Amino acid sequence: MGGPQASIDLSTGAPVARPDVSVPRTAPGVNPTQSLRARLAGHDTLVMGILNVTPDSFSDGGAFVQRDRALDHALRMVDEGADIIDIGGESTRPGAVAISAEEELDRVIPVIKALRGTSAVPVSIDTSKPQVMRGAVQAGANLINDVAALQADGAVSTAVELGVPVCLMHMQGTPRTMQSAPRYADVVAEVAEFLAERARDCLAAGMRQADILLDPGFGFGKTPAHNWRLLRELRALVDLGYPVLVGVSRKSTVAAALGTRTEDRLIGSVTAAALAAHEGARLLRVHDVAQTKQALAIVEAFNGRQPRV
Repeated sequence: MGGPQASIDLSTGAPVARPDVSVPRTAPGVNPTQSLRARLAGHDTLVMGILNVTPDSFSDGGAFVQRDRALDHALRMVDEGADIIDIGGESTRPGAVAISAEEELDRVIPVIKALRGTSAVPVSIDTSKPQVMRGAVQAGANLINDVAALQADGAVSTAVELGVPVCLMHMQGTPRTMQSAPRYADVVAEVAEFLAERARDCLAAGMRQADILLDPGFGFGKTPAHNWRLLRELRALVDLGYPVLVGVSRKSTVAAALGTRTEDRLIGSVTAAALAAHEGARLLRVHDVAQTKQALAIVEAFNGRQPRV
């Protein structure tokens, strides 16, 4: 496999050279789970690159269903500075139809194994199914990112047994119904109460406090007004004492503010991510890694810290 290999830039169709994937991108002997824990214990805002290996995700559905193309994209995001790669095999867009655990595993396991064989970057599995959590961690995933906050039968006990960090997300309803008519008396208070309760349940089951992350679930059973208020008052969630993950990349809330099409949401998404970082978010789940890293450097400089790019 000697020498650089070519992949395709999906936006232009032009070939892009990348290093030989047989060469690990980090030092041998690195434990990705332990390195992730160390980063989460620090103060940096981490960038989680999105890799949807689904045919129907809202922004990039179908683009990375082939393993080699998915691997190319993951490694490109690593080269751009992604701290974590989040791999999802089931769409959670509004109106999405559920798939079986077997189908989800068939989509994600080959990609996790391929990425783990070429890079020591921490890998997150975006799933709500205990069977998929188990298979993904056995294949090399280092974090469970669950939009249902481990509410499925057996999910908490499975996560505790697997012993990797977990992100608990708030969602009102299910992906199929969540955007039909979201309502709250006080969206910030209700989201904070739900996440605090889920964290307490995980602690009671034996999970380490340092392994719990929280996600307010922008766009998951929330109107644009709900989303913007959550972003403005993100400190209420940060004050719960857990790292907070924010995912606003390319979402309809951004488009509603800009009045643009899906492919024109880059600047709005990066701006929202920068605002989240300024308000205390510790992880940003994004499609556009390089641009988000640049925005974070500005946030760090603004806050008087040495930028990390």
